[in-house]
Amino acid sequence: MDMIQIVGLGLITTVLVLIIKEQKPMFAFLLTAFTGITIFLFLIGKISSVIFVLEDLASKADINTVFLKTILKIIGIAYIAEFGAQIVRDAGQESIASKIELAGKIIIMVMAIPIVSVIIETVVKLLPA
Repeated sequence: MDMIQIVGLGLITTVLVLIIKEQKPMFAFLLTAFTGITIFLFLIGKISSVIFVLEDLASKADINTVFLKTILKIIGIAYIAEFGAQIVRDAGQESIASKIELAGKIIIMVMAIPIVSVIIETVVKLLPA
């Protein structure tokens, strides 16, 4: 049912944007951005429930929560970077959208270094001397 509401909102907004775009392009962009933010806010509750389940599974599996939190932050950065890039791309600024995506990738790489280090250390310990 939620997906039907999201698709409905998207279709209605698309029709409105197509009608308004010729007369007021700035208003059409604001309507597009507002709709994207509304959909994102609608999904926050669902995202938080997924995070709670993952945290519960991690605690039951006795996994260090630092790793789980880092992975969740990385996923969040990826979604936020993609969301921002799409909004900027909708405004016709492909170059800025590419820079947002690049920044997201670099931040993800920096955040992943501790996890990669632990994996490499574990592999080295498993190798025979």
